[in-house]
Amino acid sequence: MSEASDYKPWEHKPWWCQPWSILLTGFSVIFGTWFLSHIVWLTILIAIPFSAWMGFFVLLWPSMMRQYMAENSAREIGGTEV
Repeated sequence: MSEASDYKPWEHKPWWCQPWSILLTGFSVIFGTWFLSHIVWLTILIAIPFSAWMGFFVLLWPSMMRQYMAENSAREIGGTEV
């Protein structure tokens, strides 16, 4: 069980899908939109989906993968393959 809870999903992703690259890309697009246009509504329109994208892949996806791995290892240990 500790093996699944120690699972690090970022070790299996390429450099362009690491947390630092996701955050750097997202913030660059958001601030780049503001820098180029100085239009608040356009920046907000861009910021909403990019913030959701960053939040999902930096916060939710790793915990979902850890939970999936924990459930998978529990099934294998219990011998109840689905």
